[in-house]
Amino acid sequence: MKKSLLALTLLAALPFAASAAEGVSYNYVQGGYTATNGENDADADGWGLDGSVAIHPNFHLFGAFSNQEIDGTSIDFDQWRAGVGYNHEIAPKVDLVTRVAYEKFDAGRDADFDGWSAEVGARAALTSNFEGYAMAGYEDYEDTDLVKTDGDFYGRLGAQVKFNQNWGLSGDVKFADGDTQWFVGPRLTW
Repeated sequence: MKKSLLALTLLAALPFAASAAEGVSYNYVQGGYTATNGENDADADGWGLDGSVAIHPNFHLFGAFSNQEIDGTSIDFDQWRAGVGYNHEIAPKVDLVTRVAYEKFDAGRDADFDGWSAEVGARAALTSNFEGYAMAGYEDYEDTDLVKTDGDFYGRLGAQVKFNQNWGLSGDVKFADGDTQWFVGPRLTW
């Protein structure tokens, strides 16, 4: 009787015991070149840092910061985000990933916005040294007295070429209404 009860308890807990897909790590930090190709030739480029830390087999915290300067001007802006993600293995090398984040855009006195984002997608170890992901999301920033913002749907694609267990080269592109943002740089995974 006790063995049957223990087996039944373990079977009931099995769906909640999932972890990251094989070959996919949520413990990393990366830095590199970032750029935005905006509407009306409002292009910018600069540098960015981001990372993620697994706090549970299915949950991770993530954050990102970038600083860019608009081409042909002395105007720069900072963007950052911090949030929590949930990952669930749907195949041996594929995770379903959902994330929510606080977003911040700061370009000075009259252009300082707080917002939020939510995204869902898949992340997979396509080979032993190549990983990719595709995400769809929605972001929205607060309205101010001077600027009215509308929420925006976006898509993100990313990949990493792994040189060894810890080092790789990562790239990400985000397609939003009116602009394209991209990042490329080295990644340290542990």
